[in-house]
Amino acid sequence: MEILHNILLVLHFIGLASLLGGFLVQMKSFKTKSAVINPAILHGALTQLVTGLALVGVAEMDPDNDALNYAKIGTKLTVLLVIYVLALVNRKKSSVPTPIIGAIGALTILNIVLAVFW
Repeated sequence: MEILHNILLVLHFIGLASLLGGFLVQMKSFKTKSAVINPAILHGALTQLVTGLALVGVAEMDPDNDALNYAKIGTKLTVLLVIYVLALVNRKKSSVPTPIIGAIGALTILNIVLAVFW
């Protein structure tokens, strides 16, 4: 079970890197107002969602793990769903408003902060 958890955790980190990297690439477009939802943002958010849910499932199956923080899990899931919906709704637009890209970046960083400090 530990190997499955570690594989899912690595994939979760890859999704995070894709999501944050996709946002950082778009930051240069803030001045020209030509930012787009690139595939890295969309696929990173989806990877985070799937692997996060799988990590919770694996943790639930572990008989030694009896103290999952469901408030944290629910909060992080909600933040990620907002990121994914923002990316999904705006993915086909030729230019996404700066506040949308900024919100995706801020929410991504919020999820990182929640994971580390909560």
